[in-house]
Formats: sequence, C-alpha cells, structure tokens
Amino acid sequence: MRKSISSMYFSTTAALLIVSTAVLCAIQMYLVMGYFKQDKKESLSEVVSIVTAQIRLRQQTEDTAALDPELAQKIQESLALISETSSTVILFTDESGVVKVCSEGPGSPIVGRQAPAAALTALSAGTGFFETGTLGGLYAGACYTVGGAVEDAGGTPLGYVFASSSAGSLRVFVGDMFSSFVLAAGLMLLASSVLAIFFTTRLTTPLRRISEAARKFGGGDFSVRVPVDGDDEVAQLAVTFNNMARNLETIDSSRASFMGNIAHELRTPMTSIKGFIDGMLDGTIPDEMRQHYLGLVSQEVGRLTRLIQNMLDISKLEAGEYRVNAHSYDVWESLTGVVFSCEQRIEDQGVEIQGLAPQKTPVYADPDLVYQVVYNLFDNALKFTPKGGYIRFSVQKAGGFVTVSVENSGQGISAEALPFVFERFYKEDKSRGLNTRGSGLGLHICKVLIGLSGGKIWAESEQGRFCRFSFTLPCDCSPAEKRKNHK
Repeated sequence: MRKSISSMYFSTTAALLIVSTAVLCAIQMYLVMGYFKQDKKESLSEVVSIVTAQIRLRQQTEDTAALDPELAQKIQESLALISETSSTVILFTDESGVVKVCSEGPGSPIVGRQAPAAALTALSAGTGFFETGTLGGLYAGACYTVGGAVEDAGGTPLGYVFASSSAGSLRVFVGDMFSSFVLAAGLMLLASSVLAIFFTTRLTTPLRRISEAARKFGGGDFSVRVPVDGDDEVAQLAVTFNNMARNLETIDSSRASFMGNIAHELRTPMTSIKGFIDGMLDGTIPDEMRQHYLGLVSQEVGRLTRLIQNMLDISKLEAGEYRVNAHSYDVWESLTGVVFSCEQRIEDQGVEIQGLAPQKTPVYADPDLVYQVVYNLFDNALKFTPKGGYIRFSVQKAGGFVTVSVENSGQGISAEALPFVFERFYKEDKSRGLNTRGSGLGLHICKVLIGLSGGKIWAESEQGRFCRFSFTLPCDCSPAEKRKNHK
C-alpha cells in the first residue's frame, strides 16, 4: 500500500512524540524515585536522631540502664508523640535486637520480635542502616527504614532505634505522575497532529502542483508553470521545474522551427533544380540558354551539399563526437591560409584586404577547427561586402587570450537581429529564395567550435557602415591551465 508524505510525516511525528515522552517519563520517574528515596532517608534520619536523644535523656533522667516498665512507658509516650507528628513507625530494641517499645503501642504484634541481624551488624559497625523492605518481616508491606544505635555517655550500647515510613506513598506519587504524563502526551499528540496536518499540507501542495504539471508535460503541454511561494527548498524546486519547463518549451519550439527551416532550405534549391531541368526537357528553355541554367543548377546542388555537410557537422559537434586536437601554433597561419584560398573571389569582387600583417601570435587550439571558423567568418564577410569595400583583420593579445576580429564594410546587421545571428538557420532576410545567400548554419557552427576551444565569440555592427565578428582563443597553454592561472 502506497503511503503519502502526509501519513509518513504524521506517523514519524507521532512515533517521535510517543518515544520521547516515554523516555522523558522514564528519566523523570528515575529521578523522582531517587529524590523521594533520599528525602525519606534524610527525614527518617532526623527522626532517629531525635528519638535517640530522647531515649538517652530519659535513661539519664531515670539514672538507670535497665528498661523497667515505668521507663518503657515513658519512652512509649515519647515515641508515640514523635511518630504522630512525623507519620512514621518507631521501634526501640534492646542491645540484642529484640523490640521492646513500638510507637503503635504495647499491644503491637511487632513488640517482642527480633530485628534482622544484618541491621544490627551494620549499626554495631557504625556504618548506619537504610533499606526499602519489610525489615526482616517485621512489617507487612515495604517501608523505608533508617536505624540508629542508642549509647550511654560512656559509649555502652543501650539498644537500637528504627524509624520507618510506608513506601506506598511513592507508588501513589508515581501513579499520579504517570497519569499526568499520559494526559500531557495525549494533548501533545493532538496538538502535533493538527500542526502536522497543517505543515504537511503546505509541504505537499507545491509537490502536487509539480506532479500535475509533470503529467501535463507528459501529455505535450509545455506551457504549464508551477506557482512559486517563498524561498525554501520546495520553492527552489518549483523554480528549477519552471526553468526546466521553459527550456523544454524553447527546445520544442526550436525543434519545430528547425524542422521547418530544414524543409525550407532543402525544398527551395530542389524546386529550382526541378524547374530548370523541366524547362530544358520540355523546351521552355532554349538550347542557347542551357549552359547558363546548368550553371545555376550546379550552384544549387553545391548549396545543397554545403547545407547537408553543415548539418552533419552540427550533429557531430552537439553529440560530442568531434575530438579537439589542440596544440600551440601561430594563429596567423589560419588567417593567411583562408585569404590565399579565396584570392580569386577577392579579386573578382574588388575587395580590399586590410590588417593582414602577420606577426607570430601563438595560441593553444586545433588549427583545423580555427581554420573552419576563420573561413566561415571570411566567407560571410565576402558575401556581404560591396564591390570596392574592405575586409579588415585584427589580432590582439591580452589577459591570457588572443582576440581575432574579422570586420567588413557594408550594410551591417540591424540591432534587432544582432543577438540572434549565432542561432541555427537564423537569417536577417527571412526569405529563402534562390538569391538568398547562406543557410544560416555557418555562424552557429563557429559558436560551437569556439566553445570547444575554450573561447567565446560575439558580433558587433553599425548598420550602414560595418560588421565585425570577434572570437577569443587561449594563449599557448591548455584551457585548464589558463583557468588555473586566473584563479
């Protein structure tokens, strides 16, 4: 049977209260019994001292050591008075331990009986005597008993005195205390039950909301959110859950957008290719124009090839299959290599290359990775630089990192589009027709590759003047060492 948090919390609270109350009761009983016993011992010892003094005084007054009937009567009267005021039973024995006088009167069955030898031995040795019992069977029930020796002025034993008090009063006291503990425990359990229900309701309500939201998530509703109250652990769980929900919603939206973008990117060139080929087959395109349109078909096939390759690269990067082979090398090797590979395009567009002044700047990175980043940025710059414009390179070293910038003149990027340029398939020009340049994947690949290198990448632009992409790479040490040095 499944137990709820409320029932488990209540059961745990109730068990703790019952156990703690029982332990407290046992400790209290032990302490009370010890205190009660000590108190009785002290009070009975005072009675014994008083009685001993009275008997000694009586014998001195009568000037006799023999316990004659007249002296026994006087001692009986004194013991009866002290017994009544102290609520005790007092016995006086001779030196052999035979009870001669009892505070209950001459007719008491205790008179004439023998006190236990253990008591007499302890008193003769001067160690004192105290017990909880029947005093060798002299009493019908358990009693607290204290004994004392009576001696004359010369130290000669005259007899022994025993003062006893019933132990039944302790049982009554313990019973009353136990009843009070049971009553207190019941009230505590009742109060704790109310508090447990209140607090568990407050605790489980957010959890039930989170559970309900999770069920809705399972049904495909990613818009649900959990209300957040307070700042405790449950509230933090709700915040984390909402963040997860927001991320899942973003991922779901991104997935839908990704599928739509792929469909657009693949369908547009394929539609163009089919249209050109159909035109050549049905004679719509004259023979003298076939070469031109075959060139357009070749461009669209190349565009499809680049798109598919970029998608494969992104899949490998995000799956963690790309292995970074980082080592120290001169970053200018990548920059000059990219420029030289695009020399014909640069001349055809009449673009001026600025800042290409190699000065050895070692970085710790994968040369192939950096080359691809530089190539993507330079390719973008060539696409959007007008005829007669410029592309400027800049390499600066500061704070353990090397910053590489690729800037081009031209229209630039609008401020609204700038934060999204590194997203997959993002294009400032939302049309995806034949003349649209690029697939919107190159910059996203650059961001992932720079992240693998331990750097960061960003874009700056002033619309109508320039656009600049910059990225950082660690100097000639590993990223782990670089972070250690910065601590």
